[in-house]
Amino acid sequence: MPDTRVHRTACEVSVPAPAGVLYGLIADATVWPLFFPPCLHVEQLDFDGTRERLRMWALAGDRISSWVSRRHLDIGQRRVRFRQELPARPIESMTGVWSVHPAGDVCRVRLEHAFTVTGDAPADVAWAARVTRDNSRAQLDSLARLAQRWTRLDDLAVTFEDTVRVKAPAELVFDFLYRAADWPEDLAYTRPLAVREDTPGIQTLTLDGRSATGTRAVRIAFPSAGRLVHKHLHTSGPLAAYTGEWSIESHPAGVDVSVRHHILLSDDAAAGGQDAARRLRDELARTGRHVLEHATRHACGAVRVL
Repeated sequence: MPDTRVHRTACEVSVPAPAGVLYGLIADATVWPLFFPPCLHVEQLDFDGTRERLRMWALAGDRISSWVSRRHLDIGQRRVRFRQELPARPIESMTGVWSVHPAGDVCRVRLEHAFTVTGDAPADVAWAARVTRDNSRAQLDSLARLAQRWTRLDDLAVTFEDTVRVKAPAELVFDFLYRAADWPEDLAYTRPLAVREDTPGIQTLTLDGRSATGTRAVRIAFPSAGRLVHKHLHTSGPLAAYTGEWSIESHPAGVDVSVRHHILLSDDAAAGGQDAARRLRDELARTGRHVLEHATRHACGAVRVL
């Protein structure tokens, strides 16, 4: 039987930004969901300062794919090598490397992939090559935009959260948050128009688009950990990107339910000053608190019934 053919792709971009900034954005994969459009969520499984294992979820064309990657970070060479342990079909194997090359006033960033496809069917190879190139280009373009704003990134990327304590089982709170399609009418502004769950624990939400959070979102559930993460797609206006997480932590007196927001402000929002950013933050925080209030009433009401 002949060896499986190795297919290769390579994309690069030149950026007028410091090499250290570019390498830092590549090395910290936990921020990729906010910064890179195709990336939905990243869980860091192991890290010893040089080598790490990541569980990643990303858009792959019209699919949602998930895999485990091993990465080797070489800060001296400004290079990150990676290998997928458990690729998503039809990918059979995937390796690659990020590299940053200073060149005068700019840096050249290169992203290379080498992959094999199960059965090497032409349609599967074409799909894998197209998705790999498209995602690589999207990541590099976003990296270039962010790196050129590196002196303002602390102002553009904002995180905030709210927490309430509930005297009810964590399972009841999680059940309410998870079943977004069943949220009551007075959450109509937040409740999705439709929820699709082709893979257990991964939901695609269709939204009404009345706010900057867009018309589509993806949620990934971790029931045993009491966590539900999300990323909103096609954000607009002042919101360049938006991710977040619902989390539930048990205590002897009940459970703490938190909603955490991660936002990336657009240039227009940043140009509008602190007032524009505050209005956006207040709107998202108000929406999150509204859902928290309903989750609390649902869980406490269910306890009284029981």
